[in-house]
Amino acid sequence: MNEKEQERDVFAAIADPTRREMLHLLAEEEELPLYKITPHFQMGRTAVSKHLTILKEAGLVLDRKVGRETRYRINATPLREIKDWVSFYEKFWTNNMAILKNLLEEE
Repeated sequence: MNEKEQERDVFAAIADPTRREMLHLLAEEEELPLYKITPHFQMGRTAVSKHLTILKEAGLVLDRKVGRETRYRINATPLREIKDWVSFYEKFWTNNMAILKNLLEEE
């Protein structure tokens, strides 16, 4: 998998805590321009913009031009892939804990 394909992967996109925080910020607002997102992070506009690009490539952020300004909003649909993955392992651990509990109760 090359670097560009990995950036588009939802799991790779949310692996970074800064991008997770950006998603959280965007989830609380209808949409935000870059200049309102940047002050929430200890980095410059360019770095924030690069993180937003990775989120956009993964389909987690949508943008639209309003005059000279770009506004960003969350698109949570791709997060379903993560929810489904976590749900599988939640069932896995719930079942294994139930089996372990039964074994311990039998002894």
